[in-house]
Amino acid sequence: MQPEDLVGHELRQAEQDGRDARPLLRVWLAAGGHPAPDRAGASPVPADPELRALAGRLLDELAALPSPSAPDEPESWQAITATWAAPADPEPMAGTTGLTGGPGLREPDGPAGRPPGPARAPRPQRDGQPGRPGAHPGPAPEGGGRPGPQAGPGEAAAPDRAVHPAVDPALVARLEAAWVGRAVGCVLGKPVEKLPLDGIRALARATGNWPLDDWFTARGVPAELLAAYPWNRRSAPTSLAENIDGAPEDDDLDHPLLGLLLLQRHGKGFTTSDVGRLWLDELPAGRAFTAERVAYRNLLLGLEPPATATHHNPFREWIGALIRADVHGWTHPGDPAAAAAQAYRDAVLTHTANGVYAALFVAAAIAEAAGGRTDVHGALRAGLAVVPPRSRLAAAVRHAVDTAGRHTDFDRVVDELHARHGHYHWVHSIPNTALVAAALTHADGDFTHSVCRAVSGGWDTDSNGATAGSLAALVVGEVPHRWAAPLKNRLSTTVAGFDGVGFDTLAHLTAQEAARS
Repeated sequence: MQPEDLVGHELRQAEQDGRDARPLLRVWLAAGGHPAPDRAGASPVPADPELRALAGRLLDELAALPSPSAPDEPESWQAITATWAAPADPEPMAGTTGLTGGPGLREPDGPAGRPPGPARAPRPQRDGQPGRPGAHPGPAPEGGGRPGPQAGPGEAAAPDRAVHPAVDPALVARLEAAWVGRAVGCVLGKPVEKLPLDGIRALARATGNWPLDDWFTARGVPAELLAAYPWNRRSAPTSLAENIDGAPEDDDLDHPLLGLLLLQRHGKGFTTSDVGRLWLDELPAGRAFTAERVAYRNLLLGLEPPATATHHNPFREWIGALIRADVHGWTHPGDPAAAAAQAYRDAVLTHTANGVYAALFVAAAIAEAAGGRTDVHGALRAGLAVVPPRSRLAAAVRHAVDTAGRHTDFDRVVDELHARHGHYHWVHSIPNTALVAAALTHADGDFTHSVCRAVSGGWDTDSNGATAGSLAALVVGEVPHRWAAPLKNRLSTTVAGFDGVGFDTLAHLTAQEAARS
């Protein structure tokens, strides 16, 4: 991605986080620059050298603008954890189903009058880091951005890879369900990724599959409708009902594999720089997108974290860190604070603020669900408890959960979310995290309803289906045969050593990392 492709996105990001970029926008447009595209990321024709040079200067000037949202959206780990005990200041809501903005919670009834499950607040901190004594500490700063071992008490040495700790068979079963559930939700959403909401609804209705309850199919769809709303060209050959043959490759499945590989090599004491080095070794550049691609480029330029996430990276609040978060929850069953700390060290390679909070939310919610002692509502509360309560992401999740509790028709929920968050890019973390929370709340623990609602809501359909599928499968404990069977216990990937791996094998490997100290 060239600078001229990034300026429009950074101008949009500035508007969303409250920076006054209007003078710089006028300069950019007067010079012939273009606003951010709605869907595509790169310009069809390279810019002339003068415009490209201007784009680079404007990106630097935009980064220097003060953000009024910064006090409510901290970025350091210590500042984030300091908000966990802060009182929420939510907007007034009409419904009764909701989540607080902080570790405390309200106790309303969930959907259909069902009481929400127990919440697990983050454990007390030690030396500014979350977790219980003996648990993995929170992220330590990497002095001056230089790569190196993690500092601070509880520093973990690289584990002995020859030692295979005993694993809990019940956890293995839940983790296999989570891997399969993630793959199912991802494959379900792949054919309609990038399509507008109207297109998704029209394609499903054309085959009698609305409300969405099954795989998408091209059989019976009128040609004129496909011309108006074509399937995702890369995904349709592998992800429509008539041609699913195992789980195809997708970044929503590659990144959990990379997270597992990270833990196998470095253990739970990995640093952010370890994540970057692993990517350079194992992640093909062409399989990195948006914030991940910019961070990859920054690594090649010699930048170190956290500059990898901030230098000319207008995608730093998009969904990429969220899709990497599952493995951190899977490997900390019942300990959402430790899962959030681990997810933070991964996320800050590429993301900041709400992009990081989305990863913390998912990691903590999945950790709570992986413990096997909660329902989906308790898992969502545990996720929100680690998010700064006055952040835009926390407000979006609270609103989404409340909205899902007020309507029996999920289409009405989705319409409200799109009206509220439609100004964000379709890959931004805020609308997508809100949609996942709404889908899970409305589905009330049902796996099929969870993945279908997440995908039917649009935006980043495969990512949202994957996250909802992972968490719902953990809560339910299994994935229905009609969803699991087409995947044939087989995952395709370009991550070395994993192509063709079975989900049962991945569950055992993940459980081994969960059992390591």
